[in-house]
Amino acid sequence: MTRQTTRQDPHSRITDRILAELEQGTRPWTKPWSGGDMAAGGRARPLRATGQPYRGINVLLLWMEAQTSGFASPSWMTYRQAQVLGGQVRKGETGAAIVYYGDSQKTVHDEASGEDKAQSFRFLKTYTVFNVAQIDGLPERFQIVPEPAPEAERIEAAEAFFARLPATVHHGGDKAYYMPSADRIQLPPFAAFHEPEGYYATRGHETVHWTSHKSRLDRSFGRERWGDEGYAREELVAELGAAFLAADLGIALEPRPDHASYIASWIRVLQNDTRAIVQAAAHAERAVAYLHQLAKPEEVKAAA
Repeated sequence: MTRQTTRQDPHSRITDRILAELEQGTRPWTKPWSGGDMAAGGRARPLRATGQPYRGINVLLLWMEAQTSGFASPSWMTYRQAQVLGGQVRKGETGAAIVYYGDSQKTVHDEASGEDKAQSFRFLKTYTVFNVAQIDGLPERFQIVPEPAPEAERIEAAEAFFARLPATVHHGGDKAYYMPSADRIQLPPFAAFHEPEGYYATRGHETVHWTSHKSRLDRSFGRERWGDEGYAREELVAELGAAFLAADLGIALEPRPDHASYIASWIRVLQNDTRAIVQAAAHAERAVAYLHQLAKPEEVKAAA
């Protein structure tokens, strides 16, 4: 059962929605690839009115909203943004609630000095966006649903991306994992996968784990043994990171064979901590950004 809250703060609302999906055995971040009619719009990250992609937890929220409502376009905007562009949200349409972090200050009394001091803090705030399919009168560019790239091009792009990363990858056996002690990724041979997408999606998952090493992003969550809470949190980061990376590379994300056992562990984590899914999405976004930076061609890095 999901948590009942008297006051639905953004963290609780998001967590309850993710939990509802997980308790039905569904990983919400894999949904954009599960329906044929979503092929054109569902494989991309959701886009802002400016064309910039959303990041972190908002990617999951808008993927779920698009799947539920059948929206093919990846573009979203606020009511005001639609008006500025000459559009109008149709009467009766319901928007999607997404979030952003804001900064504020409060005054606290310091008992030691006897003085009042300003203390900064961050807060999560909700706002509403609409898919362009809910808006009339927008410029023509918003009515065009991107066509998926040819299969060969998507796979070629993924191959080039992973080839530019300095991760040590060994192929062989029938298991996929990242070994922190040896700092290497182990994958089954390419031919062992039923589809090429399965290989690249799995490689993405393990490569997100690779970013956790203390010489890179130093992410541990206090993990002490296989299967503990820290392990479950890291697996959740790798799952979300693999989903974000797959969207960036145009790869279909396939459920892993250990689907059910991981879902059970994530449910326990989310039931105990309403901030866990937002934090996991932030860590996943950071890991994917780190990989994109590493994978930049040398001439681009030099120019930057």
